[in-house]
Amino acid sequence: MFGVLFTVLLALTIVMEFAMPVLVATVIAPGFVDEPGKFELAVPLATIMFPYLICMSLAAMMSGMLNALRRYFAAAVAPVFLNIILIAVLLWAWRQGLGAVGIGYGLAWGVLAAGLVQLAIVWFAVRHAGVRIGFRRPRLTPNVRRLLWLALPAAVAGGITQINTLVGTVIASAEASAISSLSLADRVYQLPLGVIGIAVAIVLLPELARALKAGNDREASNLQNRSVEFSLFMTLPAAAALLVMSEPIVRVLYERGAFSQDDTAMVGSILAIFGLGLPAFVLIKAFTPGFFAREDTRTPMIFAAISVAINIAIALTLFPSMGAPGIAIASVVAGWANAVLLFATLLRRRQWGRDVPLLTRIPRLVVAAALMALFVHFAVGWLSGWLAPASPLRHQAVALGGLIGAAMLVYFAVAFAIGGADLGMLRRNLRRGGKRG
Repeated sequence: MFGVLFTVLLALTIVMEFAMPVLVATVIAPGFVDEPGKFELAVPLATIMFPYLICMSLAAMMSGMLNALRRYFAAAVAPVFLNIILIAVLLWAWRQGLGAVGIGYGLAWGVLAAGLVQLAIVWFAVRHAGVRIGFRRPRLTPNVRRLLWLALPAAVAGGITQINTLVGTVIASAEASAISSLSLADRVYQLPLGVIGIAVAIVLLPELARALKAGNDREASNLQNRSVEFSLFMTLPAAAALLVMSEPIVRVLYERGAFSQDDTAMVGSILAIFGLGLPAFVLIKAFTPGFFAREDTRTPMIFAAISVAINIAIALTLFPSMGAPGIAIASVVAGWANAVLLFATLLRRRQWGRDVPLLTRIPRLVVAAALMALFVHFAVGWLSGWLAPASPLRHQAVALGGLIGAAMLVYFAVAFAIGGADLGMLRRNLRRGGKRG
């Protein structure tokens, strides 16, 4: 499989590198064509970063192998190095006094370097696990063909968030600063999505496949319900916080230099909209393993295609009048449509068992998140002096940190008090996430 994947990716990368001017002009950012300097800069930056695809695809294959062996640490820690390297590049650029273009090129090379580092980490982890992977002549054996048949639809379904982001980028390229506003908001909401949603999906898929292969449908149903329970327990407060305190978060993170109060208001409104979709994006990660573990990758792919169609239709409708927030609304509606379709299909096929603890806990978690949001709403008013744009950054950061800490205490206290969560639930999920072979 490594030989086939590497050969295909290498050929694809070579073709894309030569075709990058056409890709940027027609697919990635057609709105840049008429912008002096933007198109000329976007093409070389995309050319530098595109080989990252090879690294990430091969790393994903080896991460899947490690997950199947219940070795989660290396695959989980590898993406951290993208952040470490990019932060190091920014610090270096700051010390060197580089301009915007120089920083852009530095970050592009940093992305490529991070891909190589991440690939090396999982490569050594796979070798340490006793698996030897080397460069071999690609052969389409029956097992490879079967894996490709399953993997191609799964790639579309699993990458639906990235596909919808690309669609939004293409449409937003027609308006100045719309892409950057969406990207800055996306960076913030990706934190809870990556920490919770992707972690749940990574652990759930091999465990669910193992239970189904053993014919233990009861255990499979319990795994699915507990994963959704834990996802909502962690996601609902994050969604509520993004909804009611998006502006203070954006102000502390971004508002300085060329980033104005108007920019804060725009990015904050987009982030609040993304917060409404956060539970859906996480639930998609929890629902799709129920299909993948049964070797049904076609159904999630169809639902992903429907989601993309909804996203395009709503974005094209709302963007002319609303701008970037319209694209965020389209992404959220598409995400909820995808989540509902996945869950309804699992129910219809009787592949999702009715679970009384989950049904009783969900409304209680919603109540806990709502009360936390109410507390945060009033607390933002009480701390308005500290969180004001004119306040020193350290005062804003301290106030925001204290507000987040207090909100967490309120949520967890209410959730445990009214029975939305208990220590046993947390221990079960943390123990499952910490298993290693």
